[in-house]
Amino acid sequence: MKIKKVEAFVVSHELDEPFHFSQWEYQSRKICLVRVTSDDGTYGWGEGYGPAGMIKAGIEFFTPFIEGMNPLEHETVWQEMYSRSLDYARRGVMLAALSAVDIALWDIKGKHFGLPVSTLLGGRKSEYVQPYASGLYFSRHKDLAVKLADEAVMYKEQGFRGIKMKVGLGVATDLKHITAVRKAIGYDVELMIDSNHAYSLREAVDLCNRIEDMGISWFEEPVSPEHYDSYKQLREKTNIPVSGGECEYLRHGFFQLFNNNSVDIAQPDICAAGGITEVKKISAMANTFGVDLIPHTWGTGIAIHAAIHFLSNLDISQERMHRPIPWIELDRTENALRDILTEPLVSPNNGLIKVPEKPGLGVDVNMDMFEKYLINDQADF
Repeated sequence: MKIKKVEAFVVSHELDEPFHFSQWEYQSRKICLVRVTSDDGTYGWGEGYGPAGMIKAGIEFFTPFIEGMNPLEHETVWQEMYSRSLDYARRGVMLAALSAVDIALWDIKGKHFGLPVSTLLGGRKSEYVQPYASGLYFSRHKDLAVKLADEAVMYKEQGFRGIKMKVGLGVATDLKHITAVRKAIGYDVELMIDSNHAYSLREAVDLCNRIEDMGISWFEEPVSPEHYDSYKQLREKTNIPVSGGECEYLRHGFFQLFNNNSVDIAQPDICAAGGITEVKKISAMANTFGVDLIPHTWGTGIAIHAAIHFLSNLDISQERMHRPIPWIELDRTENALRDILTEPLVSPNNGLIKVPEKPGLGVDVNMDMFEKYLINDQADF
């Protein structure tokens, strides 16, 4: 069995209503997908997280080196891509390109053997994953606190047991928003906050001091991902769990986080940090350090399905009779690429998602919708 074709595509959806977070505004969703096809016709889909056009170029860079290799030997293919890019791509979009290809190879392998990826990873340790609603972004609204509170109530009514909201507009503004949301949803739903590294250590400590009695489940990316020691110092100054790793890459990067005691919760993105192959290794290292792992997930159904399979196999440190159900991030922002482009649609039932049992990832691309959202301008990142 050999890799016959590697095709990278950029798909885009213009938003009806732009939204923003602490760093910039989204007016569209652009994602790079890859389809890897073997010489027997078996194909697999993968996805990269980051600037779509640049990831597409990265996949095209790797293509001549991996064509003709055995797609079932995913670690060998992974090592070939890693070796070809090591000198100039130890972080960033080239690794997202590698990740996309790696995910596609797992999809092929599952289809070839007629097994779900969760089985290939070693088996499902959980038959379900628990989604938290990832939303509550900022928009141009006359009373944003009220809008955010109303949105949070909607997620609670939909059955979500956890909600993550954006912060990072300033300590006073964040306090107003967090207070409004917590009051609206009560304390029977978990609440997480994410500043997308908007704050200095001093500001992050100040915000934590003001909200420690509000039952915050974790504070995500409170400070710059480059400031490992600031993460550590914040952990020492607050009882709120500190999470991070969305901007980290490979086991080598996560070793720095773990060895420095920087995070309570690691959040690698499977579509960026090295694919399923590498994040499996990162999760083993996290377990060794006693660090929880909840991947960052923000894309199409391909990314979501990859995370579901990965999480169902996840080792946890807190072994006990009633094993906690792993959390999965479920983006709730407007995204036709998630809801229409890929199928089946991931839809929670009673606050849980059943792990798919179809071969491979258990997800495919609707080719009619694919043609609708496909763009050909690679420079359009």
